[in-house]
Amino acid sequence: MATVSKDMIIADLVKIDQNIIPILMREGMHCIGCPSAQMETLEEAALVHGLDPDILVARLNNFLGAVAAAE
Repeated sequence: MATVSKDMIIADLVKIDQNIIPILMREGMHCIGCPSAQMETLEEAALVHGLDPDILVARLNNFLGAVAAAE
């Protein structure tokens, strides 16, 4: 199972699982498709949007864990 860390680039997160996109969008990151956003780390994007990067990492890893358990 892949795991997410806050120093990962947004583009790399999307490569892991495109179903991460709706999760990020629900958190208020509506600029996922922007070229500049693709080169931001998850931590940078979270802070710009007023989110706690550690909580976001935990949510994404919980999602990936659930996907792995279902397979």
